[in-house]
Amino acid sequence: MGNWNSRGLRGSVLEEEINLTNGLYLRRGAGVIQKVFTPITPIEVNNAEHVITKAYFGQKSTVDYMGVSSGKPLCFDAKETTRTSLPLQNIHSHQIDFMEAFMKQGGVCFLLVKFTQGDVFFLPFDTLKFYWQAAQTGGRKSIPFDSFDITLKVKNELGYPLHYLKYI
Repeated sequence: MGNWNSRGLRGSVLEEEINLTNGLYLRRGAGVIQKVFTPITPIEVNNAEHVITKAYFGQKSTVDYMGVSSGKPLCFDAKETTRTSLPLQNIHSHQIDFMEAFMKQGGVCFLLVKFTQGDVFFLPFDTLKFYWQAAQTGGRKSIPFDSFDITLKVKNELGYPLHYLKYI
């Protein structure tokens, strides 16, 4: 697990669970899904400790994960929130644009959203887009916990820490 004392590793607990699940999906032949890393350009490096001390992002990130399962391309982002809703300010327009273009090519897009109490939900792109568009036109700026579909609650099943592929 990362220990960067910054906003940069928010969601790292959720990402660890996803990475463990993805490793099992790969070993069991259920899917090939990998973390997409955002390219950085180091500015300052502490050579004695082999640590980058200052850097900048080379480009905007799109989504956290991409892969394929049963011949279906998929991409998704992982979000954690300490609130009783998912703030839409944590989702950027270039991410929405990317997922929309990905879906037009036959891909499946979604979010995995983890709330403080531990509940993780599969949020289909169409649902995300509905709330996103409403927020852009003066509507609510978050998705309330009660609006998440309880039938899309991601659980530890079949030995997968977060068995999200069942919703694809």
